[in-house]
Amino acid sequence: MSMSFVFVDGPYNGSSISLLGNNRAMNPVREMPIVGGTGFFRLAPGYAVAQTHWMDFKTGDAIVGYNVTVVH
Repeated sequence: MSMSFVFVDGPYNGSSISLLGNNRAMNPVREMPIVGGTGFFRLAPGYAVAQTHWMDFKTGDAIVGYNVTVVH
């Protein structure tokens, strides 16, 4: 899975972080690396821990929380 989080307000407005890794939705908690970003977070390493709080197997809808640590 790859995903980018873009900041749209505050001191990091216009910057982003990019997440890339294996995201097995059936695992309740999983860890993925932050592989960089743009703007303030250019080349920033880090990691994200994803935790599924709710999932509807019929529709595929889910509520997932991401706890992200970035070194900049």
